[in-house]
Amino acid sequence: MIGPARDRAPSPPPRLILASASPRRLALLQQVGVEPHALLPADIDETPERSELPRVLAARLAAGKAEAASDAAEARGERDGAYVLAADTVVSVGRRILPKCETRDEAEDCLRLLSGRAHRVHTGVTLLTPRGGRRHRLVETRVRFKRLSGVEMQSYLDCGEWSGKAGGYAVQGFASTFVVKLVGSYTGVVGLPLYETVSLLAGEGYPVHAAWAAGDR
Repeated sequence: MIGPARDRAPSPPPRLILASASPRRLALLQQVGVEPHALLPADIDETPERSELPRVLAARLAAGKAEAASDAAEARGERDGAYVLAADTVVSVGRRILPKCETRDEAEDCLRLLSGRAHRVHTGVTLLTPRGGRRHRLVETRVRFKRLSGVEMQSYLDCGEWSGKAGGYAVQGFASTFVVKLVGSYTGVVGLPLYETVSLLAGEGYPVHAAWAAGDR
């Protein structure tokens, strides 16, 4: 005989797949009590299309990463009942899209361009739901850098923090000292806008706040 509902074992939470290997995005989710069940970084071509606007690129790449991770999860038999979350960040000056820097020269070019001026950070977020739904958000943040001295620029290049970062800097690191003004989402510049991401998850039935009630950190 089945006992009262209060005596039943709680059902396990739905699975969440994060389509990223970024430690920053994982840490941001963990910061708000969300622990992905799997990390499936998506290896897709991130080359901008001809005349593609920065915000369009960010949205397209986030959607592409989500689809690629979903396909990988499907191949592993792990897609059923799972949410798939992906994000991508693009830094731009006007319509010019800055690279995710892999060399010191690239990073130096970016810093010289950003020095003393404003730029925009576009972060696209895509959520695929267990029932085949697709939800998207695009967050744009304006950032202004101070005019960088030669010592500041060379010291930052020496530290290597720029490697793999859009625009050649990490706002949560030493480059935080370059920021004169930021209008928009700080966590979006880090790599995952938490307000929009949590709103997407909660709106689609993912129990974002379960860890809060349990006091888990």
